[in-house]
Amino acid sequence: MRKIINKPENFVDETMEGISLAYGDRVKLLNGDKRILVTNYPVKEGKVGIVTAGGSGHLPVFLGYVGQGMLDGCAVGNVFASPSSQKMADMIKACDYGNGVLCLYGNYGGDNMNFEMACEMVEFDDIETRTVRVKDDVASSPKETADKRRGVAGMVYAFKIAGAAAEKLMTLDEVAAIAQKTLDNTRTMGVALSACIVPEVGKPTFSINEDEIEIGMGIHGEKGIEVRKMMTADDIAQTLLDRILEDMPVNKGEEVSVMVNGLGATPMEELLIVYRKLHMLLDEKGISIYMPHIGEFATSMEMAGLSVTILKLDNELKALLRSPASTPFYTNANK
Repeated sequence: MRKIINKPENFVDETMEGISLAYGDRVKLLNGDKRILVTNYPVKEGKVGIVTAGGSGHLPVFLGYVGQGMLDGCAVGNVFASPSSQKMADMIKACDYGNGVLCLYGNYGGDNMNFEMACEMVEFDDIETRTVRVKDDVASSPKETADKRRGVAGMVYAFKIAGAAAEKLMTLDEVAAIAQKTLDNTRTMGVALSACIVPEVGKPTFSINEDEIEIGMGIHGEKGIEVRKMMTADDIAQTLLDRILEDMPVNKGEEVSVMVNGLGATPMEELLIVYRKLHMLLDEKGISIYMPHIGEFATSMEMAGLSVTILKLDNELKALLRSPASTPFYTNANK
């Protein structure tokens, strides 16, 4: 294992220290807790709080979206491991501004269980919560069992749009409904070229031959749906878009936002080459693109590969996507 770290067991804590020192004007550790990050921006009185949680190792997900106009708080566990229900409960309490808290997170077993317990715990403090789970990964389960799908890069769109709704002082139920509407219109699929290494494990999470690519790989190294010989950028774009549109049809004249997300070790140039082809393919279908997102939004340590996310827009979602947001790792001013 070759990583620029100190001790593997200090990886998460030292990452949190780095974030708080670098961006302390915008985010802060909750009472010095190195597993809970909360916004340091002024918060409108009566705003619905929005929180998330999950394992470390995916920056900018999850920590990078705490700030203004997106998330109010985030709890993290060890690499690829859920934080405890107590950490989640502490975070929820800190992000309740009087009108309840939306828990918006990926559909993974540990996160589901711990958030359920955390929401029960904060009921004793009379804090109202709602839960919306991200299930955008079309490769992780067939359409007939879509409730079992994993949450991947599409959660960034949900964070952004729900955050904008909360800034407009919508009610808890309204913010939850907007988050769900966003996710109902979001699909993602990815490919991996190489594995990542969890610091405390010290070896790759899976193996793949040098001349192969895995389609549908999960962001923790979960098995994909197919291994092929290495493909061109255009072929990757075509394959991922076809799978997504098969699952969620988009009609001529409709508008989408497209995210090409690097998984940690893929150069920006390669992401742009894939976006170029996606743009051409969608243009041929009479589908226009609004606010494309190209870069690293949800990674898996040093995994090489990318994912493509399509968000189908209407006027409401489009306006909320465009609303201002500023976090240490995200601004829509350059989108």
